[in-house]
Amino acid sequence: MFLDPDQCYRALRTHDARFDGRFFVGVGSTGIYCRPVCTAKTPLARNCSFFPSAAAAEARGFRPCLRCRPELAPGYATVDANRRLAQAAAGLIEDGRLEDASLAELAGTLGVTDRHLRRVFQEEFGVSPVEYAQTQRLLLAKRLLTDTAMPVLEVAMASGFASLRRFNDLFRTRYRMSPGQLRKAAPANRPPDRLSFDLAFRPPYDWPAMLAFLGRRAVAGVEAIDGRRYRRSVRLERAGKGHSGWIEIAPSTRKSALRVTASASLAGAVPVLLARVKSFLDLSCRPDEIASALGPLAAAHPGLRLPGAMDGFEIAVRAILGQQVTVAAATTVAGRFAKAFGEPLDTPHEGVERLFPPASRIAGVAPSDIAALGVISARAKAIVALARAIEAGTLRLEPSAPVEATLASLVSLPGVGPWTAHYVAMRALAWPDAFPHPDVAVLKAMRETKAGRALERAEAWRPWRAYAVLHLWKSLEQDSRKEPR
Repeated sequence: MFLDPDQCYRALRTHDARFDGRFFVGVGSTGIYCRPVCTAKTPLARNCSFFPSAAAAEARGFRPCLRCRPELAPGYATVDANRRLAQAAAGLIEDGRLEDASLAELAGTLGVTDRHLRRVFQEEFGVSPVEYAQTQRLLLAKRLLTDTAMPVLEVAMASGFASLRRFNDLFRTRYRMSPGQLRKAAPANRPPDRLSFDLAFRPPYDWPAMLAFLGRRAVAGVEAIDGRRYRRSVRLERAGKGHSGWIEIAPSTRKSALRVTASASLAGAVPVLLARVKSFLDLSCRPDEIASALGPLAAAHPGLRLPGAMDGFEIAVRAILGQQVTVAAATTVAGRFAKAFGEPLDTPHEGVERLFPPASRIAGVAPSDIAALGVISARAKAIVALARAIEAGTLRLEPSAPVEATLASLVSLPGVGPWTAHYVAMRALAWPDAFPHPDVAVLKAMRETKAGRALERAEAWRPWRAYAVLHLWKSLEQDSRKEPR
């Protein structure tokens, strides 16, 4: 990624949050690298070097600032093909996929060669995927040492290091301090039974709108809203091992951030958890870019974000259950589905006591068992077919999945049409250009009667059509009968 030093320095002087996470500045006089929003005294321009990623700054010998904490910076969303590929690879690396797979296997997951992946990754982040992975492990360890009470050995393991010795040596070499020294400087009184993290975003962020969207679709037993807090059960997999627990998300006391609290049972899957939450809450979004593209459509509700998915299979099941019914009806049936096939979970939060069933469980269920819950037979068969495709590995529902191939796989399933496929792509794949044009609410808001005509008009909103959909839905929010699934 090309960075103009003059433009970067102007952004640094203004501490503009719109540029947070888009570049990092290394200060030659101190050997430290910072985010552009750092509150420390602005260094002289001649002492500044600019980098497209934290990994690139560390590769040049800079260590992270303890004040602005580069590990808290939001990600960078894009729709450019090569950049989206690099971002997808970065997401998989942050998930810990390079811990138990080679770069060639990672590239194969993304449908490209490892040579091509290395090239586009270097262009985007200024380092190789392996160097990026190493920096991500160190920054995660730094976050865990600062924000949790986890023992140093557990921090090393949770961050993806194979041994405590390797972790200590690399930490001292890169950051010029030991893990113990950083732990002593961290705030005290961190509860041992839970983990807490702040995840930054670029303002504005309409949290009440996100909370309302999730609240209207909350599946009984799986999700719950308590005031300004969102809670849910979570099942994650890392290095072939399953982890189950709960999370709570609420506004942070830190400026432009959300606080994520998780049960200690998820400590072994922290990289996956944080990557999943960032995508789920659309924390890499650039609101200014989207507002500029959508114009008057976005003016009334700045800061709307694209709700993602903690579990792609769950979103796809809920989309199928929501075909041609109201939000309330779909949510009720989804609650029955979770109660019938999900596993119980012990949590301290009322209303969160069950895990949504995984594809592996539903792949072996007879469609008639699902139909017995009040689901139309065709939709029951579609859910089982969906589960079997995921279980067989022919369908991936996560942000790194190839969009066009995934859409084609979805519509090839019985009972899945363009609306369902695009809704799933919008949420499970976090595809910003998804456009479920047959949606009744979209047509009503656009004052169109033909889906084809709506699709033509939506060309003006590309590549942010999914955000246009959010604003169209928002305009019809008062009529709950016409809300999307």
